[in-house]
Amino acid sequence: MRFVTDGMLGRLTRWLRLLGHDVVYLKDVIDTELLEVAKEEGRILLTKDVALFKKAKKQSMESHLVDGKNEIEKLANIAEHYSIKLNVDVTISRCSTCNSPIREVKKSEIERKVPSTTFETYHKFWICNGCGKIYWQGGHWNKIEEILTKTRMMLKIKNL
Repeated sequence: MRFVTDGMLGRLTRWLRLLGHDVVYLKDVIDTELLEVAKEEGRILLTKDVALFKKAKKQSMESHLVDGKNEIEKLANIAEHYSIKLNVDVTISRCSTCNSPIREVKKSEIERKVPSTTFETYHKFWICNGCGKIYWQGGHWNKIEEILTKTRMMLKIKNL
């Protein structure tokens, strides 16, 4: 899916990109710019700003008022509303920084671009086609899986 998010949803933006969604994050722009981007690019506006949400609705734009106090609740809210699968598939994940697609690279291609201990420990790497950021399933991967599991559980409990 294609979204545009406002400045209040930076962390949610990264989660949606990890899950493979094309998300433009505009943190320091006025409401009219957010609405313009959403309209011109055919994106769904995600916001926690009630006034912005109402403006989008008045213009018959697809938008969603994100509910939740923390990232798990926000992610569950979006996943439920848009039927988003809460599983990471690195073949469709996007760069958390710049939103470009990522691709798997041969380990030899990144040898001098990551710390030597990372290079020695991990065997699969991905690189952003836009900014060149390098990814691997390091120690943080357990935290990612934990949050996605908690989000799935929250949805399951809610739908009982």
